[in-house]
Amino acid sequence: MKYAITGASGPLGRLAAEALLRRVEPEELVLVTRSPDRLADLAARGVNVRAGDFSHPDTLPAAFDGTSELLLISTDAVGARVPQHQAAVSTAARAGVRRIVYTSVPEPTADNPAFVVPDHAATEAALRDSGLRWTVLRNNLYAEYQLDALQHAASSGRYVTNTGAGRAAYVTRADCAAAAAGALVSREVDDTVFDVTGPRAFDAQDMARLAAGLGARPVEVQQLDDDAYTAALVTAGVPEALAGGLTSFGAAIRLGHLGAVSDAVQRLSGAAPAPLETLLPSAAGSASPAELHHR
Repeated sequence: MKYAITGASGPLGRLAAEALLRRVEPEELVLVTRSPDRLADLAARGVNVRAGDFSHPDTLPAAFDGTSELLLISTDAVGARVPQHQAAVSTAARAGVRRIVYTSVPEPTADNPAFVVPDHAATEAALRDSGLRWTVLRNNLYAEYQLDALQHAASSGRYVTNTGAGRAAYVTRADCAAAAAGALVSREVDDTVFDVTGPRAFDAQDMARLAAGLGARPVEVQQLDDDAYTAALVTAGVPEALAGGLTSFGAAIRLGHLGAVSDAVQRLSGAAPAPLETLLPSAAGSASPAELHHR
């Protein structure tokens, strides 16, 4: 059996590779990346590292050759990745891949305002139409992404948001990687959708309490409408396009699209998901926030 991971030199791909290597032998693993040199250490352990670039579909047949189970990590080309994903799916089918495990988002439906939804909905449709077996992992928002906002709130005394009374079941990237590795080796999750979440869902008041625990002052919640929230992010130095994307996720939380909590991490990885609190500097014994990466 050969397992392949795309985007393997990225943050999630690298963690998924390490998680999978705890389950399979190195020679069973194929890592596909635009930057093979970044995985030289894994190649030295016997992993097959192959060059593959979704922007150049002609590189994919050789990258996928001989593999059976493929983890397709969504690319970061938001708005332009649908043809990339579709090319990867069709190439995998021609290469003899049996099943694709895909990293999606919760509730990729027309009423979900998160700006990434159309890309993921289209990719899920391509999987269902491909004739392949598939497993969809709808990863909630990364817990790591919340650290900057929490630390800023601790410093300012205000947790500024547009999430209203909505909740999000933030999940760590490591738990998403462990769930993906478990899904790849499982023979019981064909044609199945999983909501991959942390152990509980947080609303704005919960987040303000976490922020207060980081500093020496109370933290109050300041709710803004979407336009005002986008403007506040831009004023704080966030690029306008990214500010709009962050606002759309806040709206998705407000409308209830990210609040469901599941047992998917436990079921797929065999271990309980880490609570958001474990990432906080006070829990980690450090005053520095965890490094953040684009999803």
